[in-house]
Amino acid sequence: MSRRGASHGGAPDNGSPRVRWLLRVEPEGLIRDTAVALAALLFFAILTIWVRERWALSALQAGVFLLAAGWSWRLLLRPIPVRFGFPHAVFVAAVFWGLLQLALGTTVYPHDTWEAVLYWAAALALFFLSSQVLAATETRARFFRALLYFGFGVSILSVVQLYTSAGRVFWLFSSGYTDRVMGPFVYHNNYAAFIELLLPLAFVECLRDRRRTVLFALIAGVMYASVIASTSRSGAILVTLEVVVLGVLASVRRFLSLRRASMALVLLPVFAAVFTTVFGWRVVWERLQQPDPYVHRREILLSTLDMARERPGLGFGLGTFPTAYPAYAIFDIGLFVNHAHNDWAEWLAEGGIPFLLLMLSVAFWVVRPAFRSLWGVGILIVFAHALVDYPMQRLGLAAWVFVMMGALDAWAREARSPEGRRRLSL
Repeated sequence: MSRRGASHGGAPDNGSPRVRWLLRVEPEGLIRDTAVALAALLFFAILTIWVRERWALSALQAGVFLLAAGWSWRLLLRPIPVRFGFPHAVFVAAVFWGLLQLALGTTVYPHDTWEAVLYWAAALALFFLSSQVLAATETRARFFRALLYFGFGVSILSVVQLYTSAGRVFWLFSSGYTDRVMGPFVYHNNYAAFIELLLPLAFVECLRDRRRTVLFALIAGVMYASVIASTSRSGAILVTLEVVVLGVLASVRRFLSLRRASMALVLLPVFAAVFTTVFGWRVVWERLQQPDPYVHRREILLSTLDMARERPGLGFGLGTFPTAYPAYAIFDIGLFVNHAHNDWAEWLAEGGIPFLLLMLSVAFWVVRPAFRSLWGVGILIVFAHALVDYPMQRLGLAAWVFVMMGALDAWAREARSPEGRRRLSL
């Protein structure tokens, strides 16, 4: 047999320069490079979230799948431990549920359900990658700091743009709106959810880093005030609740000295108050005074629940809410209703009771590690925001939630180990 023919078997050709290079790469280098690529994908997701054309979503999904494929191929060449647990199974089940609806022909619009299958497949890949890559404390800390600095930059950009761009994204691109456009976010409630997710990272750094307590308190204050400036009513309420919850949790953590905790818990509200005054609070205050802040959302929710009662088992098909909703609408103001303004109700209508239970199960799983880690509280706040809006319907934003959930899974595994309990402070 010739040397060329010998390389056509199932085993990798170790003589290939590319394969030799892959085999030489240490697991630490692979993890670092993958974490960098994952952060870059998240940055791209936010910076292009305003784009209506399909190319931005396609590029994000392609990047996620290519990164997952590269990681899987590297594992085949040089195996390293793979961690798999309950939340991984939930994401696998979400993909399977969409495929089941397609196989049984229960979806009212197969195209949208295929799109939803791609969404949940990307969610699975993001969760899996982050749960593996962010297992080490040092890698996770660097990754979080990169996300935090990026979010801080977006918050400053968003406030400046809000008052100077007349609704144009990055002062260049028409958004179709003339106000409340926050940086790359054309929907201010999505922007609020983005900051809700990241604010606990600033709070934790404020407690952890003694040398930069003032810096991270300032970052947290700016991010908080930017949500107030966005005029998102639910965002203003939830981000304030978030700060209170974080303060209560931090005050009872035994490893924190009274001096460190007191300094952080005083500085953050001071900076938040100062920047809220600078950025503006009157508009959101006026919106909070509206006699019925749930107007129209109530009718949409009732219509969505009517949909769920019609098909409680398999639902109308993942991703099909805009197609199925008009037949159940109980009011019409001449606007297109693309989402239920309640992710939980939309999941119920699209996927039926089983799919809603899947989503609830992973949310309940988040609770304990979120409160223990502090930084995971942001995930819970976003889930709460999903009761009155739709932060989980755009992959560009939801990708951040899935990655943070994967990091929380990695943190929880480390916290359960004897060495991890001794090493972890936050």
